[in-house]
Amino acid sequence: MTIGIVGLGLIGGSLARRLVRRGVPVIAWNHRDHPYAQAEADGIRCVASLAELAVARPRVIVLCNPLKAMPSILDALQPVLDPAVTTLTDVGSVKGMVRDQVEAAGLGECYVGAHPMAGNELSGWQAADPALYDDALWAVTVRDDTSYERFLDVARLIVDGAGNRIIVLDDDTHDRAAALISHMPHVVATALINQLVDDPNRNIAAALAAGSWRDMTRVALTDPNRTRAMVDEDAANVERLLREMAERLTAVADALRDGDGETMTRFFAAGQPFRNYKMAQRTDDVRYEERDVAFDPAHWQADLLASARRGEHVIGFAGEHAVRVQVRSAV
Repeated sequence: MTIGIVGLGLIGGSLARRLVRRGVPVIAWNHRDHPYAQAEADGIRCVASLAELAVARPRVIVLCNPLKAMPSILDALQPVLDPAVTTLTDVGSVKGMVRDQVEAAGLGECYVGAHPMAGNELSGWQAADPALYDDALWAVTVRDDTSYERFLDVARLIVDGAGNRIIVLDDDTHDRAAALISHMPHVVATALINQLVDDPNRNIAAALAAGSWRDMTRVALTDPNRTRAMVDEDAANVERLLREMAERLTAVADALRDGDGETMTRFFAAGQPFRNYKMAQRTDDVRYEERDVAFDPAHWQADLLASARRGEHVIGFAGEHAVRVQVRSAV
């Protein structure tokens, strides 16, 4: 199962290195060839063009390029990709936009979306690390007309090739969830550092900053152009969440002004289910149940989405119409 990788940045480079380390053949193309010498030394076969990548007939091509480059990448692949052989996937943090671009390029039939929940504030090949994917969960996005065989190509790449877990979603569910736990928080973290920079006591505050400030603002250290692109690509969902966040903060400010202790108590108590969830994850003796979950081949997409909503993560396959899942605590 040869895997093609487009883009050897942090995400693509880390995936390529992880797959090779686990014995999976990888062929890669990058828009500049500066990573090639080290990549070849690491066992990654590098090629000079997207056409050369496509005609090598990898089982799956993973698009790890920036989303702004997606239309040109797809246009280059379309005339040379053999859909009978190769399934197309990606690692983008927004799925609806990518699917629209793939459809516009005439490659929708062979596409299954994916998004690994892995990354950090670094970027580029020099930051690529196979450990970035340790215990990673991937969202795999499908539609009602997605071929189960295409899904299996991508799922086996992730589960067997990378040794990771998956949940199966539709594009809209993914994009709303990603906005909630990634895109909107990036904006909030950036607002926090902007607030610091604008304050006349910023040097004193920066000297006093410790663990809580570090944890709340780590993602704001990411390349701001990369962060802005991610937020722009999920604009409608992020806008809605930011307005909801602004309402929450305004309500707290009003309660502080008015001495409204009851509102303050409700505000700090509302998130207790999440605190309990995180505490359970930190318990040393926590056990995760594994079981087989069967699904109906006539509506496997809906059945696997229901599995994700129950907090089950797919870790393998148990026959033609069943998956092996790990059950983790849910909020």
